[in-house]
Amino acid sequence: MSTSTIDLTTCRVGAVAAVSDMARARAFYEGTLGLRPGDEQGDGHVVYPCGGGSTLLVYVSAHAGTATATVAGFDVPDVEAAVADLGARGVAFERYDGPGVVTDDRGIMDAGAFRSAWFRDPDGNTFALAGR
Repeated sequence: MSTSTIDLTTCRVGAVAAVSDMARARAFYEGTLGLRPGDEQGDGHVVYPCGGGSTLLVYVSAHAGTATATVAGFDVPDVEAAVADLGARGVAFERYDGPGVVTDDRGIMDAGAFRSAWFRDPDGNTFALAGR
């Protein structure tokens, strides 16, 4: 047993999304979202580098799309512009009207200090855009 401690606040963290069909996932992540693949592993994993050294790992799994909460969030400078841009590329944004989360007709929630919008990949994994 190790006596050293790990300070997770100093460690990089990356988002992970399980998908059922890599070709369909790549068409969405690369073609629709515009992400560029970085490290491609022969075992069905693709790593997409994102801002600030962050990454999104996409991998094939029998558990694809079973997460019931947001799997990752993109910090964007302008939520309205990001929703308009991705919407023009065919991304459909979720609409919520429930306790704690209410979105407008574009799918944007305005919480005062920040705004958010959510969309799903072809397997149903939920992603967020957050910012102002």
